[in-house]
Amino acid sequence: MLENGERHSILCPNCRKLISTNEPACPYCGIRNPGARWRNNFLTRGLSGGDQTIRLIIYLCGAMFILSVLISPRSIGFAMNPLSFLSPGNESLLLLGATGTIPIRAYHRWWTVISAIYLHGSILHILFNMMALRQIGPLVLQEFGAYRMLGIFTLTGISGYVVSYLAGVPFTIGASGAVCGLIGAALYYGKSRGGAFGQMVYQQVIGWVGGIFLFGFLFPGINNWAHGGGLLGGIVFGFLLGYQETTRENSFHKMLGAACIVATLATLAWAVFTTLLIIISQ
Repeated sequence: MLENGERHSILCPNCRKLISTNEPACPYCGIRNPGARWRNNFLTRGLSGGDQTIRLIIYLCGAMFILSVLISPRSIGFAMNPLSFLSPGNESLLLLGATGTIPIRAYHRWWTVISAIYLHGSILHILFNMMALRQIGPLVLQEFGAYRMLGIFTLTGISGYVVSYLAGVPFTIGASGAVCGLIGAALYYGKSRGGAFGQMVYQQVIGWVGGIFLFGFLFPGINNWAHGGGLLGGIVFGFLLGYQETTRENSFHKMLGAACIVATLATLAWAVFTTLLIIISQ
């Protein structure tokens, strides 16, 4: 049994520093009532590991890709066309939440601006996007935190597809707009931070930007509108949300990230549920 006045120690739910439960505010990050029970929850204690955020996105993309191929395969054989190897058909992509003027105007499926982020048109499409996520993701995680990264990824994916819709793109899918959003956030970070490290980040990321748009203009079928909308969205949200050196992740950032997780899972669950209903009814 503890003597009167003896203190418990806990990790601050915001900055993860060791503090006393009796502190009215964390002496490191300033969060109020860090020892309150309501703060020890999913929104405030954080994801169990930074890499978990990237894995979550990859697993969701992988699961939706496998399901889309199983529902309506367009091309399975490598010999027929290497670029379309393991490709889902447009029917399954439409059912599972592809976006664009056709799904939105004809079927009023506005929620597809989220679901389309997790759909891909071929094994090469998903591999390229997930490799790009693996490259840029760790930097954004380190400098912005897991919840801000989830918020930026989701919001810039949406903004890219809204720009794409306004530009009249009829049918589109893929995580590249959201990945460009992460690149835009990293671009803002490098320019804003300055110094040797900031300048190094900025120069490397600006090279990626040039490569992405060069690739987009050289090869047909690339949605440059979504790439551009995602990139600009990343710069804007990077500025609005801040990064760790200017503003540590706080409860608002964590609620935003959690809201994006819930919205994404709910949208994908709805897409799968309605697709299965249509298949069963046929």
